Amino acid sequence: MREKVETALAQIRPALQADGGDVELVDVTDEGVVKLKLKGACSGCPMSAMTLKHGIERLLKQHIPEVKEVVAV
Repeated sequence: MREKVETALAQIRPALQADGGDVELVDVTDEGVVKLKLKGACSGCPMSAMTLKHGIERLLKQHIPEVKEVVAV
């Protein structure tokens, strides 16, 4: 499943990089929890929680039904 998550994140990454940020995949658990680290401008952005839940998590769940939750670490 890690490869599927990396592929999906590759679709999101250009939008994050355009705003000076990025995302790093830290881990994918057997329970379907994806652990991400927001980097650059995203790490201190007040909208990062919204980006994580309503943007990244939504897209990952659409493409990979096994994903149950996305959390920042």
